Amino acid sequence: MTTRERFQRMYEHREADRIPIIDSPWAGTLRRWHREGMPEGVDWRDYFAVDKVDSIGVDITPRYEVKVLEDTDRYQIATTSWGVTLKNFKELDSTPEFLDYKVTSPEAWADAKARMTLEDDRIPWGWLRANYDRCRAEGHWIEAGFWFGFDVTHSWMAGTETVLIAMMEEPEWAVDMFETYLDRCMALFGRIWDAGYHFDAITWPDDMGYKGTTFFSNEMYRELLKPTHKRAVDWAHERGIYARLHSCGNVMTRIDDLIEIGIDCLNPLEVKAGMDPIGLKERVGDRLVLHGGINAVLWDDREAIVEEIRRTVPRLKENGGYIFSSDHSIPNVVSLENMKAIVEAVKEAGKY
Repeated sequence: MTTRERFQRMYEHREADRIPIIDSPWAGTLRRWHREGMPEGVDWRDYFAVDKVDSIGVDITPRYEVKVLEDTDRYQIATTSWGVTLKNFKELDSTPEFLDYKVTSPEAWADAKARMTLEDDRIPWGWLRANYDRCRAEGHWIEAGFWFGFDVTHSWMAGTETVLIAMMEEPEWAVDMFETYLDRCMALFGRIWDAGYHFDAITWPDDMGYKGTTFFSNEMYRELLKPTHKRAVDWAHERGIYARLHSCGNVMTRIDDLIEIGIDCLNPLEVKAGMDPIGLKERVGDRLVLHGGINAVLWDDREAIVEEIRRTVPRLKENGGYIFSSDHSIPNVVSLENMKAIVEAVKEAGKY
């Protein structure tokens, strides 16, 4: 079966030849695999014979000036098109330090919003013309990468404290940011869709939890963010495609709300934060596709991760509705040989 056929059956809660296998290795992980024998220039997905998902992105930023402010052997400080000043470290797989934010008030947001215009060059027409037909012919699953919600607003534009305080004290401002991001995505992706470049699902990152709990209450979610999520889901369903939410952390208390608005798939099911994939399978597995849920902490221990796969995958794959990946991404502690063993174990445990 092709990737697209496998995914379609999972979303229909039907069995396939096997469960789909996808993931996101870090840059340092890929370099390690090359050092350990994976040929240069080879797509890691081809090397391991796993599934292929392609994502289409658009530019909804305010297009603030991108400028390098300082450049050393260890780091570079630069501004982003979202108006954020970042300190990017040059070590492999490092996390940037957020130094400053331009959009920290409703007045600053008004300027940013006015700059989030809809020029045609915000769409990757060149990539679509060069790759779309090939991806379709090869049976890839194609997703539209939407960009809206709490997570990307606080992390990439305004700052966590600013957005959380706004949700409490200036909720109209917070909602306007969430809605504007989505409006711009729907406008640009609608243009792509109308041009004949159809995708199979929309997906967006909205991390609403951390270890043990969520950043804000379910009551606040229902008032401020849930309606925006529902608009995105409805937009997808009106086109006969699916909606997948990526939400890190523990969002166990939010599952019923997500199902109510029609979310089709939830990822990454972060076990180390308190998510319970098998419990979710038993409770809502007939209504929600589960994607992930395999503890990334175990992936550098071959015996432990293979045993975990053999324990969990047979239960998660029942009646379809499951996509395999780690519960975050593949860190650079995972060797090439470990990855081979993981893929082999998933293919065996995940076949129907």
